[in-house]
Amino acid sequence: MEQIYLIITISAIIMFSPMIATIIKTPAVVVEIFLGMFAGYFGLIFHYEILTLLAELGLLYLMFLAGLEVNLKLANIVKKDLAVNVSLYFAFLYGLAAIICITLDLSILYLLALPIFSLGMLMVLIKEYGKEEKWLNIALAVGVVGEVLSILGLTIFSGWLEYGFGFDFLISVITLFSVLVATLLILKLFRIIVWWHPQLRDYIIPKENRLDQDIRFAFALFFILIALMIYLKIDVVLGAFIAGLFLKIFFHTQEELFEKLSSIGFGFFIPIFFIYTGSTVDINMITKDIFYNAVYIVAGIVFVRLVASFATFYNYLQWRENLLFALSASIPLTFLVAISMIAFQHKLISQDEYYAFILASMIDGLVLLIVIRNMYNWLGFHKHKHG
Repeated sequence: MEQIYLIITISAIIMFSPMIATIIKTPAVVVEIFLGMFAGYFGLIFHYEILTLLAELGLLYLMFLAGLEVNLKLANIVKKDLAVNVSLYFAFLYGLAAIICITLDLSILYLLALPIFSLGMLMVLIKEYGKEEKWLNIALAVGVVGEVLSILGLTIFSGWLEYGFGFDFLISVITLFSVLVATLLILKLFRIIVWWHPQLRDYIIPKENRLDQDIRFAFALFFILIALMIYLKIDVVLGAFIAGLFLKIFFHTQEELFEKLSSIGFGFFIPIFFIYTGSTVDINMITKDIFYNAVYIVAGIVFVRLVASFATFYNYLQWRENLLFALSASIPLTFLVAISMIAFQHKLISQDEYYAFILASMIDGLVLLIVIRNMYNWLGFHKHKHG
């Protein structure tokens, strides 16, 4: 009987959270975590093996969609015009994070968490303000590089948690970079094959797609690369990301496929991950110290980006554009939840720290979107017309 209540609760949250988010003008992710917390508090969500499996699948699907979000044209813009500035930006970002961690004697998690990037919330801002905004254009270009670095950092971090600083960890890092090199070579080889035989692309995903061959191929690729990462003892997050990247590179014209995959993810798998994450937080145990710690984490995330952006993009952006750019890059909501979940599962951080990170992700996503919206108007910007 308890399992029936669990299914009904999860289904109800998935169904109603977008409606609530629209009414209160809050990201759906924040609502899902919040409702998950309350459902867990009232005993409607509890530990269940299938739920845990679906939540882990939701996290992997999130990384898969992150690969699909990578805009290769923007990556080329970074390469040509802003390569030095972007490199300096990330040097400042990680350098400041390292100084904060050493000064305050924080765990290695903070070194990875403070500069972490996630394109998800940037896409929300682009939908609202349009790609014509210079500060958002650069934020998206930087976000591509930042997300790739975050994925690599997340993978190496998971390997270190599993093996420690030993020979096995060294082997796992070498294997990781070997896989990356092999992936690049395979992608180039496949590009040559497709160039000589363009009909191959239509054979894999036909234009008249009556048997949902596009979805079948996408999910087969997703699970095969995850299985390969398990075999190679590399964090499966990388396999999910590479699967999304592969689809983006070779089937970039398949907008309908990307919309289908995004709808499946954000409509089912990913909400389960955030609901489950919220349910792991015990509301009774949230103290003033945990709340203050969450605020400090958000402040740290914003601070390192403000300094890094003003130090490196002062030639490209006006001060008010720089301010909005820094704030728009300071909402790594999805990855912040993911990295704190991984760290807590491996007992690198205490339960209080884990709660602080989850709370920080909610505060970050909620407050900064409101701040950006108000600041956009205060600073005299006007929305561009876009589709």
